[in-house]
Amino acid sequence: MFSDIFRAVFAQGFFSSGPVATALAVGGIAAVVSGVVGAFTVMRGQAFAGHALADVSAAGGSAAFLLSISPLLGFLGIGVIAAGGMELIGIRRAQGRDLATGVVLGAGLGLAALLLYFDTTVRSTTGVAITVLFGSMFAIPQSTIPLAAAVSLLVVALVVVVYRPLLLSTVDPELAFVRGVPYRLVGVLFLIGLALAVALSALTIGAILSTALLIGPAATALRFSSRPAVAIIGAAVIGVAATWIGILLAYDSYYWPPIHHGWPVSFFVVAVIFSGYLLAQAPRARRRPVRAGTATSGAPVEA
Repeated sequence: MFSDIFRAVFAQGFFSSGPVATALAVGGIAAVVSGVVGAFTVMRGQAFAGHALADVSAAGGSAAFLLSISPLLGFLGIGVIAAGGMELIGIRRAQGRDLATGVVLGAGLGLAALLLYFDTTVRSTTGVAITVLFGSMFAIPQSTIPLAAAVSLLVVALVVVVYRPLLLSTVDPELAFVRGVPYRLVGVLFLIGLALAVALSALTIGAILSTALLIGPAATALRFSSRPAVAIIGAAVIGVAATWIGILLAYDSYYWPPIHHGWPVSFFVVAVIFSGYLLAQAPRARRRPVRAGTATSGAPVEA
């Protein structure tokens, strides 16, 4: 009976497939890094910056196809440039950061549109827009694994080095300023780490959907624990689980209608992340206190 269940869950050839092994490796790496950086992104209220860097990374992926280089190099290059631009023209207040992020986002999307046009007209590259925007995890070459691993180690090392000042400036910016924390430098380093994390997630599930891998698992983990270290570990675990389940479902979908076509990996990854976040909301909704009085309709009024 166990063997029947195993065969029903894991389609034939899943564990022997080279593209699947590469997708599991690169996807797992991207999910861990996204969880580590995503927890701080949510706590710092910089989800818009993460979304902007994800969308802008489409320009890097488009340029990579135009120059015939690794898409990851394109995502990384444009991400770091965009992060630097956001910090350069931004100011310390949150409103100023949002304005700077919006300016960079608009410029990056315009550049992405131009480069995608060149990809389809000059190079006659078919399917590049789908690959850049929504990912193609089973098409990632095995040679990408070492570079992805190196980038992930760099991001984790960066977070470890600035962990204490980053955490203090996240939880209490005024206290961090009083204690002499280099607020601007910490912000720059975090944006660079955010850009690198977004590049890895864009390589796996695409530039448009990479925000889901960055924000979703972190937001879910923070529903269960407000302790930063626990939330970071939880976000990484949730991200890896969602990514690997998405890869498994996408592989199995090859035998679903329409037969021998398969559904996109990115769809399943995002669907699993979204479902997990909704499930995390349910216990909190049940525990939500109500006032003693009721509204005129007789329904309790929430606090």
